Amino acid sequence: MESCGRSVVVACSRPLFLRSQSLLRRRLSSQIPCLPRGAGEGVKEDARSKALQVVLVSPQIPGNTGCIARTCAASAVGLHLVGPLGFQVDDARVKRAGLDYWPYVVVKAHSSWADFQQYFRQQEGEKRMIAFTKRGTKIHSDFSYRRGDYLLFGSETSGLPPEALSDCNNDTYGGGTIRIPMVETYVRCLNLSVSVGIALYEASRQLHYEPIQSAPQGCEPFLMEDIFA
Repeated sequence: MESCGRSVVVACSRPLFLRSQSLLRRRLSSQIPCLPRGAGEGVKEDARSKALQVVLVSPQIPGNTGCIARTCAASAVGLHLVGPLGFQVDDARVKRAGLDYWPYVVVKAHSSWADFQQYFRQQEGEKRMIAFTKRGTKIHSDFSYRRGDYLLFGSETSGLPPEALSDCNNDTYGGGTIRIPMVETYVRCLNLSVSVGIALYEASRQLHYEPIQSAPQGCEPFLMEDIFA
């Protein structure tokens, strides 16, 4: 009787679970992601004034997004989250990975790629979209970055969508596709947060760390020692 009970529960609960997951994905895709409380309140600058921007398109793992937010705060660059996301941005795991740095992250959320496209086109000044992908045509350290670049990274499970890759290759705003070299015999891909860190600091180095140098100074640091967590 006990084994029969288990089989009935499994047979019935799986479709319900799949339906609930589908409903959740549709709900998330139709809404602008909600940001963690206090995000950006510790800085006065708007994301549009940043020398570099990081764009995450449909990230799926909250811990990665939290770590990337922390890196963006440390390097003084803007962060864009493009839906649909695989989690709620106010998820405890996102907050935990970002620690208490969220007030120093200049972040903007977009409900879809079309929403981000519209935002991008409205921005003034020189700008490019640069896609980071395993199939990139140039190595990240051989590429010449410039002020106004948007560094695009795709989902951990499926990479950048075709429409994003197409925009990065067009003549109007596209800056091309970039890859980070690695031994693919043993590893399928680098972790998303690691990839962002590698790319972002190479771009910042080429810009003589302009984003960091131009960040507001004179504030009392709230951490007085190195903490690697």
